[in-house]
Amino acid sequence: MSAITSSRPVAVFMKGIVKKFPGVVANDGIDFRILKGEIHSLLGENGAGKTTLMNILSGFYQPDAGGILIDGRRVTFRSPKDALDHGIGMIHQHFQLVSNFTVAENIILGVPGPIRLDMGLLEKRVAELSDQYGLAIDARTRIHELSVGEQQRVEILRMLFRKVNILIMDEPTAVLAPQEIERLFATMRRIKDEGRSIVFITHKLEEVLEVSDYITVLRRGKVMSTVRPEKVREKDGVVSTELARMMVGREIILEVGKKSIKTKKALLEAKNLSVRGDRGELAVRDVSFSVRVGEIFAILGVAGNGQRELVEALVGLRPIEKGRILLEDEEIANHFDRISYVPEDRTSRGSVPDLSVFENFALTHRRLFSKGPFLSWKTVAEESRKLISKFNIAAASPTMKARQLSGGNLQKLILAREFFQSPYLLVAEQPTHGLDIGATEEVWQALLRQREQGAILLVSGDIKEALSLADSILVMFRGQVMDIISCDDEKGLERIGPLMAGLETKK
Repeated sequence: MSAITSSRPVAVFMKGIVKKFPGVVANDGIDFRILKGEIHSLLGENGAGKTTLMNILSGFYQPDAGGILIDGRRVTFRSPKDALDHGIGMIHQHFQLVSNFTVAENIILGVPGPIRLDMGLLEKRVAELSDQYGLAIDARTRIHELSVGEQQRVEILRMLFRKVNILIMDEPTAVLAPQEIERLFATMRRIKDEGRSIVFITHKLEEVLEVSDYITVLRRGKVMSTVRPEKVREKDGVVSTELARMMVGREIILEVGKKSIKTKKALLEAKNLSVRGDRGELAVRDVSFSVRVGEIFAILGVAGNGQRELVEALVGLRPIEKGRILLEDEEIANHFDRISYVPEDRTSRGSVPDLSVFENFALTHRRLFSKGPFLSWKTVAEESRKLISKFNIAAASPTMKARQLSGGNLQKLILAREFFQSPYLLVAEQPTHGLDIGATEEVWQALLRQREQGAILLVSGDIKEALSLADSILVMFRGQVMDIISCDDEKGLERIGPLMAGLETKK
């Protein structure tokens, strides 16, 4: 491990941290230092132990061995409140906000104080923090009225209101448009300039190189190296193959070769589709598109702009307000058995956490493994072992609970299950969300192979992923189609970022 050489004092030192779960050593004697006034990125493949380590620092877990020193003094955290009392807070991938509360109410929630609050004074303080850190938000707005990017600003403001000195951010850019990412980085730099520290957990190497002071790479629960970004930045100043090698132990090149589409025959068609959201609002407005046989058709947009409601209508999970959905010129309701679905929410919709790996694998394949009225669990277990190996799922055995898998490995389990039956149409929502660069490469290749079996509807918020895989890209904003762009149209592709942010008008 490279030594950290800096004149800045050490804010936090995690020494010899060990954390074990059944069948897995998540953290294996980790030493990790955070300096005052730095952005320290934490990289690693799925299951490397990044989130576990930060859950220990933020008080969600207690280590089995090792300790934490803050400003040179040993501390013990029994809960997240203990960590907050010592100035350490964590923003998780899944936000912890109350949707029917206002921004101000969420920010004050859990903060000790008088029984009667001066909401006017609180809203004024929130406005001051918003201006100070470039986090534009109206303190009186209810959470369910905000975009995902705006909700993230509320989470950051919650931590700043609590005056944290160490802010841990777990995959904060996963749900943001490019312009929002730049604003987030500007906020992070302002926090750093005040002498506070940020731990930035991500899989995106370009972002790490842009914003970090130091980078620590974990692999299989151990620290591989801690380096400064200039030591691993390549000549073009963007992607580092050396960092990728540290993460997964092999060279990764995220480039794919796409074959041209040979047919113009439409497999899936949506005609003038409108769909209502959870609160009765019109979430999808008069959307029309077609997906050709052999095509990867991407729906691209910042989370919360109608993509979820559109997909749920396509796979039969949400009623249609008006319009039609056709699969090979027939109503799609008659052909759901020819569609596989990879949902964005892997824990509540994609799996049953308290069932085993092989039981989760069998959820959508009962007919394939049934003998009369009974399932052949022996066959299910055998096929599960094959898929665990094929998709490099870090599972000690098929009998372990799905909730014991890391988020990335659970995602690979769901993908393996849905690819297994070679569906005619695969609908995949955020299929690489939370996956490391090695797993992303594997999923991309699997998607391209699946493309030859029929067609893929890919829902993503990642421009790079859409450009790498898709043949056509539909950009959504506030429930409407802003444009449908062929990936051969170079000038059109330049408009994608502004279209996602609503900075260009609908065509």
